[in-house]
Amino acid sequence: MTDLKGKRLLILGGSRISCEIVKKAQEMGIYTMVTDWYPLENSPAKQIADEYFMTSTSDIPEMVKLIKENNVDGVLTGFTDSVLPYYAQMCEEAGLPCYGTKNQFEVLTNKNEYKKMCRDFGVPVVEEYEISGNIESATLEHIKYPVLVKPSDNSGARGISICKNRAELINGYKIAMEFSQKKEVLIERYIKGEEVTIFYMLQDGEIYLSGMGNRHIKHNQENVIALPVAYTFTSAHVDRYVKYTDPKVKEMFKSLGMENGMVFMQCLVEDGECIIYDIGYRLTGTLEYKLIEETCDYNPLKMMITHAITGDQGEPLLKEKASPYWKKYACNVSFLGKPGVIKKIEGLDEVKKIPNVLDAVLAHEEGDEIPELAKGTLKQIMLRVFATAKTESELKKLLEEIYNTLDVRSLDGENMLLEGLDIAQLEEGVLV
Repeated sequence: MTDLKGKRLLILGGSRISCEIVKKAQEMGIYTMVTDWYPLENSPAKQIADEYFMTSTSDIPEMVKLIKENNVDGVLTGFTDSVLPYYAQMCEEAGLPCYGTKNQFEVLTNKNEYKKMCRDFGVPVVEEYEISGNIESATLEHIKYPVLVKPSDNSGARGISICKNRAELINGYKIAMEFSQKKEVLIERYIKGEEVTIFYMLQDGEIYLSGMGNRHIKHNQENVIALPVAYTFTSAHVDRYVKYTDPKVKEMFKSLGMENGMVFMQCLVEDGECIIYDIGYRLTGTLEYKLIEETCDYNPLKMMITHAITGDQGEPLLKEKASPYWKKYACNVSFLGKPGVIKKIEGLDEVKKIPNVLDAVLAHEEGDEIPELAKGTLKQIMLRVFATAKTESELKKLLEEIYNTLDVRSLDGENMLLEGLDIAQLEEGVLV
């Protein structure tokens, strides 16, 4: 890859997960800057960056001024949909590279818009119910329960409800409206079953299917949607997806003029078909690039950092490297925490020392609180552990060891970890 030592990268947003961008850029010899309007104590990425600012990422004139006054060579954001249109606009006005356009980001962060696009290209999406007028007075007799109600323009599982009757639907609709900036709500058929996440890497207009993993969810809390407890690679559904759906998805992305960056798609599986329910045109909180680097010998995060500064992702052999059929089995284990204050996290260093564990990334540290309002959202994820294995049996043993090593306690000494993956699931032919 290109030597970027001494180049200056501005990272939008100082959340804990943005530390991943800061650390990788620093490894590459890049001078890092972070900006958002949060104070230093509430912005972990600022605390480890070489420099930080208090400018709001939505204030485009001030952001352009900041970029020019500080000789910024590139700008990058990562894990939040809401920042993407601002990111594109400031890069355009400042004359810096951006992997996507404002229009592309706006389409792919609005569930109504990208679902329509999917239908136009024959890409399977979850059916939805239309209503007109005020929800309390609307005709709802055509709706068959249960349904999933969610805002059309939010992420992180915020504002989502599973509704089993009219009263729950009305309440869920109101909740979704509160989380929707555009005041748009989707009512979808609720499909319960297997899930997969699909990854694409784009470079200079070429689109590569780069990964497909099982998204293992767990119904371990009442009255909220099930959250992911693990991802395992490669999913046994990949062959059918490659044959029937992948060509349509690539044509859809080309119709938007997408050139670079990465895309993830979350899908439900019904009768062997992958039905898309969410799309993201950005780095993902699952940090799967750690697994891709180990199994396929390229790193999407490094590519996107390189593109932010040079306009070129710097991976000339991507066509040979990118594949949904990884060289090793792999897993990304998500530990979910109950609401409460974290007093002690034990076993983290031991987990990192387990052979074939690549990394363990904390989303919450000792002293942090998981509020009651976080229930049913991805804010309940405390820790992600990344590992690979040569065989399926080795992967199962590795998962057991990871689960048996970590312990998290609340202020009153209670175990804060929710039940994780049932390793027996991996005996059901879910992996290639």
